[in-house]
Amino acid sequence: MGKKIAVIGSGFSGLSAAAYASKEGHEVHLFEKNKELGGRARHFRTENGYTFDMGPSWYWMPDIIESFFTDFGRKASDFYTLVPLDPQFEMVFSDGTMNIPHTYSEMRDLFEKTETGAGKKLDEFMEDAQYKYEVGMKDFVNKPCHSWFEFMSPKIAKSAFKLDLLTNFQRFVRKYFSHPRLIMLMEFPVIFLGAAPKDIPALYSLMNYGGYKLGTWYPMGGFAKIIDAMKEVAEEQGTRFYTDAGVDKINISNKQASSVTVNGEELEFDAIIASSDYHHTESKLLPEEYRNYTEGYWEKRVFAPSCLIFYLGFRERIPNLKHHTLFFEHDLELHTDEIYRDKKWPTKPLFYTCCPSQTDPSVAPENCENVFLLMPVAPGIEDSEEIRERYFMEMILRLEKHTGATDLLLKIDYKKSYCVKDFQEDYNAYKGNAYGLANTLSQTAVLKPSLKNKKIKNLLYTGQLTVPGPGVPPSIISGKIAAHEITKIN
Repeated sequence: MGKKIAVIGSGFSGLSAAAYASKEGHEVHLFEKNKELGGRARHFRTENGYTFDMGPSWYWMPDIIESFFTDFGRKASDFYTLVPLDPQFEMVFSDGTMNIPHTYSEMRDLFEKTETGAGKKLDEFMEDAQYKYEVGMKDFVNKPCHSWFEFMSPKIAKSAFKLDLLTNFQRFVRKYFSHPRLIMLMEFPVIFLGAAPKDIPALYSLMNYGGYKLGTWYPMGGFAKIIDAMKEVAEEQGTRFYTDAGVDKINISNKQASSVTVNGEELEFDAIIASSDYHHTESKLLPEEYRNYTEGYWEKRVFAPSCLIFYLGFRERIPNLKHHTLFFEHDLELHTDEIYRDKKWPTKPLFYTCCPSQTDPSVAPENCENVFLLMPVAPGIEDSEEIRERYFMEMILRLEKHTGATDLLLKIDYKKSYCVKDFQEDYNAYKGNAYGLANTLSQTAVLKPSLKNKKIKNLLYTGQLTVPGPGVPPSIISGKIAAHEITKIN
């Protein structure tokens, strides 16, 4: 018999959970505190014609995203057009630039040109990474992680050694490559897993395969198209959506979650899936005696970075700018140490520029440019307009130097900043983190915050603070796992 289920939050995990739970015959109601669906993947439009994706901008692991639609008898192409980016992105170093081509054969040639023998080493690296991707993203991440016994299948047990869980990613990359550019190219994706390459298991070379080998793509119209598509799929299954609907409290009766209070009104449900920030859900929505974790527990967790973001519209095109550009003129290890160890604003920051109007004319007025700048920063640090502006000026000057553009400050048509305080305000994000918990070995699988509330059997959590972890594809998978688990509850 179907349950009446409340889903709190409409990020990728919430939309996924709602769609899968509805498909399994439940009556699902999704509540979103903001005016728009999407969580961190929201978008906004300006009065003067710019459309900005607020969060994710890298479309990697297209097969994982496609599998969501396949599960409902649909295809991503039913909802949006994916285009390959070529180059996938550009990297700016202190001594020049490197464009990463779309085709693997061209990428292999680039590696060989950069370092003799690196083309063959890339083949070996990607063969290993493909194995990890197929085991990790198809088997490993689909476990609810209630117990280590879930990983005792013959296939996973046989794969344990080859998954390199006990080798750090920094050492692993250096087994294959020695040129500083290639090392930085291979290491950069794990920054957004929430720890320095030296603290991330080598398992996550699967990201290099899921990105570089499977390609970097862009959904025309922006990432909001994915949110719209997932909403439509969920609605087709029967999900009902409510925006401007902040959940104030999860009410407990006889050790069961019996209702939620939404904008002051109590609504009864048989079960709840919280896609809202895990720490916020526990510390603000639940009575203390029903929480899985204490405040001390959260203080000891290693969190992924927050970000300083600027959404910018320019009233003319910027020459020599690619869709994705990584400004890595400084030392990667210094920046990551200042995020994770020192927990301070970076002294020599790296940053990233996304310019979707290079690919998609719909996101900016004619002959204008849509750009956002993103700099990873430590969560929980001081956040003021003065600090934001200081880093903005540095990023703009480096952007001008790279592109040859002049007087960019005079050509700004729209400007909005976003940082730690905004992540806290809009998403109730713990310490203003942007990417959830770091995927360190001590925070992997069963060692992540539990998908289940251990004291209330009909309350589950989903999203980037629980299994399988941060990122668009893992969040979609997290919602699917939660929906299946809640169906098992009597």
